[in-house]
Amino acid sequence: MKTEDFYYNLPPELIAQTPIEKRDNSRLLVLDKETGEIAHKHFYDIIDSLNTGDTLIVNDSRVIPARIFGIKSETGAVIEFLLLKQISQNTWETLVKPGKKAKPGAKFTFGNGILTGEILEIAEGGNRIIEFTFEGSFFAILDEIGKMPLPPYITEELQDQERYQTVYSHELGSAAAPTAGLHFTEELMEKIKSKGINIGFVTLHVGLGTFRPVKVSKITEHQMHSEHYEVPEETAELINKTKESGGRVIAVGTTSCRTLESVASEYGEIKACDGWTSIFIYPGYEFKVLDGLITNFHLPESTLIMLVSAFAGYENTMHAYEVAVNEKYRFFSFGDAMFIK
Repeated sequence: MKTEDFYYNLPPELIAQTPIEKRDNSRLLVLDKETGEIAHKHFYDIIDSLNTGDTLIVNDSRVIPARIFGIKSETGAVIEFLLLKQISQNTWETLVKPGKKAKPGAKFTFGNGILTGEILEIAEGGNRIIEFTFEGSFFAILDEIGKMPLPPYITEELQDQERYQTVYSHELGSAAAPTAGLHFTEELMEKIKSKGINIGFVTLHVGLGTFRPVKVSKITEHQMHSEHYEVPEETAELINKTKESGGRVIAVGTTSCRTLESVASEYGEIKACDGWTSIFIYPGYEFKVLDGLITNFHLPESTLIMLVSAFAGYENTMHAYEVAVNEKYRFFSFGDAMFIK
């Protein structure tokens, strides 16, 4: 298949710029992947589509306020740094704008000097490796001086930074939110558990490569970015018990999906483990774990819409997106949701 096969026309006004006031009041398009049937609901109705004995797998990664602004020691120029990946305790791979002012050896101060950094080298693709010097907790400093790394299609300032976190976020490390989980409230999670539906946690730290456009026409030539994941023992046991008892394993978000399918592909089963994944799921892929998927509406020609098409079927997916546009659903990170069953 070709990248252009996954194009759809999206009016700009359907790109959600701000979160909806109450998380679970977002709309929910329910798609039956076997029949192609579509139903229109609200996210709080998700409980009606879940059965006792099912297991939801959610990604508990927490977004760090990864956008920080440094002042170049030599010139006073202001440079934007976006933290992408922690390499060691004090060293990070970063995206820098403008990059030409961040050459190896250049030194920067952040937050009136509570954090300093020096460029060590230029990584593949032009990213910068920077070593930071600080006292105390690095993440506490980020909370003080950093901003949320919202995707480029969101142009409005986020008033409450917690709205770009899921209510169950815990493990610091993502440069972008696992946005399918943004629709859940604590109250809805309790209702789901009260119905006898299990909730299991995995961690996959989302990198900005998630949003990297596919620049090749033949999708098999696209190179995926690598992201770190962890599956705890408790979650592995929960998934295996669910399968044995005939329940469904439903991933909340493409990140949870990619984690489960990566582990099953590598080990032939779900087991407690951690590692790095660059799995690329597109039509033709045979799912090994997933029975259902909760996800947002994704960018045209993105790897994410390709993953959805692999699970729901290409024709079903593209038709559902056409319906969502016609029905004026809200798209992307702060937008509405789909449940594919």
